[in-house]
Amino acid sequence: MVASVGAGVESTDMVLNIGPQHPSTHGVLRLKLRIDGERVVECEPIIGYMHRGAEKLYEVRDYRQIMLLANRHDWLSAFSSELGVALAAERLAGIETPERAIWLRTALAEMNRGLNHLMFLGSYPLEIGAITPMFYAFTERERLQEVFEEASGGRIHYMYNCVGGLKRDVPEGWEGRANRALDEVEHGMVRLDKLLRHNEIFIARTKGVGVLDAATAAAYGVTGPVARASGLDFDLRRDEPYLAYPELDVPIVLRSEGDCYARFMCLLDQVQVSIDLARECLERAAVTDGPVNVKLPKIFKPPEGETYVWTENPLGANGYYLVSRGDKTPYRLKLRTASYANVQALSTLMTGCLIPDMIAILGSMFFVVGDIDK
Repeated sequence: MVASVGAGVESTDMVLNIGPQHPSTHGVLRLKLRIDGERVVECEPIIGYMHRGAEKLYEVRDYRQIMLLANRHDWLSAFSSELGVALAAERLAGIETPERAIWLRTALAEMNRGLNHLMFLGSYPLEIGAITPMFYAFTERERLQEVFEEASGGRIHYMYNCVGGLKRDVPEGWEGRANRALDEVEHGMVRLDKLLRHNEIFIARTKGVGVLDAATAAAYGVTGPVARASGLDFDLRRDEPYLAYPELDVPIVLRSEGDCYARFMCLLDQVQVSIDLARECLERAAVTDGPVNVKLPKIFKPPEGETYVWTENPLGANGYYLVSRGDKTPYRLKLRTASYANVQALSTLMTGCLIPDMIAILGSMFFVVGDIDK
């Protein structure tokens, strides 16, 4: 305990635990706070409560089975997480995926980005006291979930990617139904935007709160919408394009304020970008015939070697370091996840803030704890 004096009144620092189970966190996270009155003096994020040893489990699963592990780290970005593992295996084995699969994968990746962002666009206002946005966001999420379920058979963990493409083609007429769903989501986003963008209460709770400058974001390895809200102009879809992104013009949503409001607005504006990109990919997929996967042997064994692939996942840059010894299971598959880097910055952002602002800052960093612990 450290005694301190403020405005002539003696006070004593207190250690406060937030978690490890708390409604304001996206999973089981613990924050160890040292507070002076209602002000946070020090913050230590403590992780590991959801650790499942997935990277070790990769070593005893074949290349079909590891997709099950891949899509459970960030359960809000299941398709995108599967995709990264598949791309790493394909690069190591020198597999060229069919053109139709490339367009469908890119469309689904952008729709998955919208699904991820809609969750945070609904849950973040809820964490600071607004319940209506949750209903609006989940209405739009459901439209996209139905499209994913029709294509893959799954609602959360899709298991739709495989080494060489997609497990199966989408049903007949799916591209048109997906486009209609995107139109409905675009229309629904208007009311969510009107409700929050200029909402005086929301602005008061988020503007100027939890400012993360570009240099600090870069130092912590923060990527994705959180980094772009601080002015870091970095997006792998443009800077190191993969899938169909070399043929697309990817607008980058940037802000410079670096506060909670800027981070939220980056997500809000990014949904429209993803809708536009997904539409373009669906149009190309609809006029592209051919298979959606490459026929592989029953037991797939990539050649001995190593590779590193990274993708622009909804929450930021995810990296996949794959090592093969020529066996049916990876010798090593190490993940670099966006959530892990984002949560590191909490120790800096929380220092000096008030306890009510601590909740606003925590939610605005947009992480999934399973993606931290793996």
